[in-house]
Amino acid sequence: MYTIENESDYKFDFDYEELIEKVIDSALEAEGCPYEAEVSVTITDNASIQEINKLQRNIDSPTDVLSFPFLEYEIPGNFDFLEDDDLVSDYFNPDSGELTLGDIVISYEKVLSQAEEYGHEIKRELAFLVAHSMMHLFGYDHESEEEAKEMFAKQEAVLSKLGIVR
Repeated sequence: MYTIENESDYKFDFDYEELIEKVIDSALEAEGCPYEAEVSVTITDNASIQEINKLQRNIDSPTDVLSFPFLEYEIPGNFDFLEDDDLVSDYFNPDSGELTLGDIVISYEKVLSQAEEYGHEIKRELAFLVAHSMMHLFGYDHESEEEAKEMFAKQEAVLSKLGIVR
């Protein structure tokens, strides 16, 4: 189940909810997630994401996307550790039985400005940020050059499969 909320006044000129769901589905499939999953996506403005960034990361500036993974992976994208019955209550929603992956927060203002900056459609930028954030929810990061190369290749594969290219 995906919860998608647009807390901003901005109206996308395409079905942004359908796009977000397709990107999440594609990312789950690409990573071979064996579970139905819960992901929460909130679209907000720069001021709100700056406040969250300040509270959560002690960085007092807006960012394009924030990811809040609920899982701690031993190996990014490897769900084998969830086979331990003791973890069911920690990571799975007791009502739905779905794996709770985490939360994504996106600034629509950054989506617009970055789409213009990179010379591609708003739709592509939103999809990119969701794919990027999903990789974080799977435990990937881009702290080192090697990690970044792997993560970016995975998110581009998700987008390419959907026909969303630059």
